[in-house]
Amino acid sequence: MAKEFVLTAPRTLVFQDYVEPDLKSGEVRIQTNLTGIKPGTEMSAYRGETPFVAQDFDLTQRIFVPRRPDQPFYPTSLGCWGVGKVLEIGPDVTQFKVGDVVHAPMLHRPSNVKAASDIFLLALTLAPEVALFSDPTLFALSAVHDAQIKVGDNVAVFGLGALGLIALQLAKLQGAAQVFAVDVNPERLDLARQFGADHVIHAGQTDAAHEIRRHTQYKGVDAVIEISGSTLALQSATRAVHQGGLIVAASFYKNGQAALNLGMEWHHNRPTLISSMPGWGNVSRFAPMWDLQRLRRTAIDLLTKNKLQVLPMISQRFAYADAAQAYAMLDQSPTPPIKVVLTYHS
Repeated sequence: MAKEFVLTAPRTLVFQDYVEPDLKSGEVRIQTNLTGIKPGTEMSAYRGETPFVAQDFDLTQRIFVPRRPDQPFYPTSLGCWGVGKVLEIGPDVTQFKVGDVVHAPMLHRPSNVKAASDIFLLALTLAPEVALFSDPTLFALSAVHDAQIKVGDNVAVFGLGALGLIALQLAKLQGAAQVFAVDVNPERLDLARQFGADHVIHAGQTDAAHEIRRHTQYKGVDAVIEISGSTLALQSATRAVHQGGLIVAASFYKNGQAALNLGMEWHHNRPTLISSMPGWGNVSRFAPMWDLQRLRRTAIDLLTKNKLQVLPMISQRFAYADAAQAYAMLDQSPTPPIKVVLTYHS
């Protein structure tokens, strides 16, 4: 019997048997070959820092409410995006056949059952490991859309994980005149430079906002995309954008961080702060022409056509059986890798 790992408590991964379900109409069974660990959402669950531990998001009211005692958060499965081979197709599936190599949102487990409508055939020009970046590209693309970047704009990206490094490349594709890449990790700053950033700024060694203003005749950038998840970075973003500019917060901000001071540049320069989130039933700000399906197709198309550099972000690979070691490494490393891949076959 196949085994999957589940998170039974913070920092506790346990492998256990799971039962293969029968296929329903429109479903496909996939043998998993690769999955990528999502360092933001997954690690917040792994550490017990997600609000879902104590609360649940009520989709009717669209607010967090106390979690019912009979519906605990743990144990929970983890997952992000995966690549695999079609093992079996259910009734009414015509777009795939057994043996096709596909990619889709998947759990970290040796097999996944997915609706055919959620699966994408792996194009010949799309390397399997590149396909794992479909999810971060979707979120980065949504953030760049929300930033409304125009040809000639100056843009800053705070936080150079996968989303940030992809967002800076998308900002350049969109026609940004200058892109400032801000982080505290020298290796990520080096990647930003490699991926086309015009200026890289080590936020731990200088005042990032002042440095950005110095390169923009002290006016500030037109838009900031904040994807670090740090409220200190969000505070710096309010100082880096010009009067009436736009700040796009595209990250998860966990509790217990420094409070924002809204009485300084935020109050005096009147910037606009918006949240970017393409999931949880949120409608694109550019609907009806843009929806989640079009955003996802566009993200995959950008990767398929090699418009984005992503492979240098992968620095470590772990066998699926060693998943616990992978999560512990991400949790404990002072400079965690951007993308970790789990492999399922030797």
